[in-house]
Amino acid sequence: MILDLYNMIFTALQEEALMKKVLDTYSSKNDINIKQIVAYKDNILEIEEYRNGFKKDDTMNVMSVTKSVTALLIGIAIDKGLIKGVDDFVIDYYKDTYTPKRGEQTIYQVTIKHLLTMTAPYKGKSEPWTKVCTSGDWTLTTLDVLGGRKGVTNEFRYHTLGVQILLGIIRITSGMNVLDFANEYLFKPLGITPRSNAGCESKEEQFEYLMNKNDHGKVWFLDPTGMPTAGWGLSLSAYEMAQIGLMVLNNGVYNNARIVSENWIEMMTKSYISTDEKFGNQDYGFLWWLPHRTRDVIAAIGDGGNIIYIDRKNQIVVAITAHFKPMVFDRVEYIEKNIVEALIKR
Repeated sequence: MILDLYNMIFTALQEEALMKKVLDTYSSKNDINIKQIVAYKDNILEIEEYRNGFKKDDTMNVMSVTKSVTALLIGIAIDKGLIKGVDDFVIDYYKDTYTPKRGEQTIYQVTIKHLLTMTAPYKGKSEPWTKVCTSGDWTLTTLDVLGGRKGVTNEFRYHTLGVQILLGIIRITSGMNVLDFANEYLFKPLGITPRSNAGCESKEEQFEYLMNKNDHGKVWFLDPTGMPTAGWGLSLSAYEMAQIGLMVLNNGVYNNARIVSENWIEMMTKSYISTDEKFGNQDYGFLWWLPHRTRDVIAAIGDGGNIIYIDRKNQIVVAITAHFKPMVFDRVEYIEKNIVEALIKR
């Protein structure tokens, strides 16, 4: 019996040494900002790596991974019958709370699907961050830039602020604070600690939240009305992101409980538009990326290399958190050469 125990320990140490060796086979100049790595194969936890003093429960602002969480919340709202469908016109949900500017016609043609696929039209060449982020209601202020003279062209236009309009629809149709909605219907069933207000009011506090390299806590950045930022600002740990990834991998089911309908997962992870080199020649679903233009691999990708990576074919989920660092564009490659290959060989 003692011999069997030693054999088990020796085997475990061999596997650990093998994994460490394989993890060292691919490096990137951009991996220095990584805080946490968590990976599953066949729904079994295989890798937990915490760097720079970070622990399992510590969190980072995962940036645009927040968008992919927003897509899941829209799916839940549709499953509950709060929203009819993605082809609904956005303005129909705001008719009692927002009046379009005089002469604006394009806004009446914009659908929820346009927002989900980043094909909605906007006025101006760049996003009006200062105007929106200093306003009293980020959602209504963002509606002011939706539309424009060119009409609906269905061209891909990545717009972080525009995603805010989607959570506004959940607030209107559910009658709930959207943070409470997310806590109740997504985070709680996944075993994720409820998020609370990050408490950033001044411009300086907003900047500190963005640039903070330390644990952010169990928070989500909220606007002055208490609305979560839909395109960025959610703080999660890699372990928590991995649970989201497992749920998506398993077609909306987590711990034998249905969180999101299989139909929504199918719709959300389909390709709706192909991007060019500027966006890595990837395809785009409903606020989720398809790095290889197929549904075999999907990803929620945030600035700095924050990511939920899902390999359906090999049943692998990888989650990475990282502090903000510009120009990190090779995280998918890092995962595939440094983690996926290792897990497949085991």
